[in-house]
Amino acid sequence: MADRWVGIVASGDKVTMVDAEVPATGPLVVQMDQTLKLQAGDRPSAYDTLYNSLTNYFREQKIAKVFVKASAVSKGSVSLAHLSSAEVRGVVMAAAASVCDAQPLAKAAISKGFGKRKVDEYLDDAQFWKDNVDGKDLRAGSREAAILLIAARGK
Repeated sequence: MADRWVGIVASGDKVTMVDAEVPATGPLVVQMDQTLKLQAGDRPSAYDTLYNSLTNYFREQKIAKVFVKASAVSKGSVSLAHLSSAEVRGVVMAAAASVCDAQPLAKAAISKGFGKRKVDEYLDDAQFWKDNVDGKDLRAGSREAAILLIAARGK
């Protein structure tokens, strides 16, 4: 049986997760595609809730690896939203690392090390997704989380 891996993109107060069986070859088999929103109010409490939700999910689903889209270098000044997203990524990475193998993957590194196109070109290519993903329907907005899994398998 193929390992279960999760790809995660954290942005602002949202965490987009794609859980898939990742066979050695062939399409990913998506088990879950979901977006979690940070609860409103006290941020430390929201981080605790997110951490517990993620660790419970990773443990219950026997997730072997989690890949999180890494922070990117900002061309301008760093905004509060950018810093808030980094905090959420930290919570996600800590939750994953407490249960399984957790690795950040930078979009720039994927573009250099995976395939012949840039990541954004794959994200827009409907045929690529038909050829590389089976199982539960994958939302277009979740492709960035799923490409982390495809690229990681190709290493």
